[in-house]
Amino acid sequence: MNKDSSDDLSNKPTLISSNEESLVVKKISKAYAGRPIVREVDFELFCGEALGLLGPNGSGKTTLFYAIIGLIKPDAGRIILDGEDITELPIYKRSNNGIGYLPQEASIFRGLNVEDNIRAILEINEADDQVIESDIDKLLNEFEINHLRKTPSLALSGGERRRVEIARCLASRPKYILLDEPFTGIDPIAVGEIRELVAQLKDRGVGVLITDHNVRETLTLVDRAVLIHEGSVLIEGTPEEIVGNKDVRKVYLGERFSI
Repeated sequence: MNKDSSDDLSNKPTLISSNEESLVVKKISKAYAGRPIVREVDFELFCGEALGLLGPNGSGKTTLFYAIIGLIKPDAGRIILDGEDITELPIYKRSNNGIGYLPQEASIFRGLNVEDNIRAILEINEADDQVIESDIDKLLNEFEINHLRKTPSLALSGGERRRVEIARCLASRPKYILLDEPFTGIDPIAVGEIRELVAQLKDRGVGVLITDHNVRETLTLVDRAVLIHEGSVLIEGTPEEIVGNKDVRKVYLGERFSI
């Protein structure tokens, strides 16, 4: 077998199970310069739910996010997408297979208006102009940004920008979306808009993984949460279970925290 063929095979996901639609993080570990950052972390995200990934600074949350989307390679463990092992796949193949990612920083094309931002993503996988225009209209209407169609991206508010970014992300038809610090740098009105957007994603059947330093807002938004402490899972459960856990209050939330 020649090298090109071998490389091509190595980039194909390995079938693990075809019975479950979920994104599984299985025994993921990562160390830098001999220092463990993530230690055998397990959790699972299902379609149509919102899952919070919480923890103090330096707990390993960002490393886990990067391992899931393919920015870094874990030292051990697997990432399984709908029964297929995607641990070795590059970022673009993970995206093609259904993983979307919205970073904390602005990710729209600043030189384009709103509709052209969405069009640029649709044109990657769709050649039919009528289908592209139809999809643009659907996304603009669904996220209530049709009135911003011709607005330059630089003129958008924080909440409007997030709506455009999520609409653009959905143009690639992901089954799971990772939101990195969605509450950072936005005003109180935009916080409410983020909550509505996540609800829309869940209604679409999209699984949403959220990490944010705004713990209270995150816990009032998600169905379940995973708390990472010193690289390991301290607890996984509902927001009420997280808040009511004495160890969580001791190392992270404090005794007076409430939602």
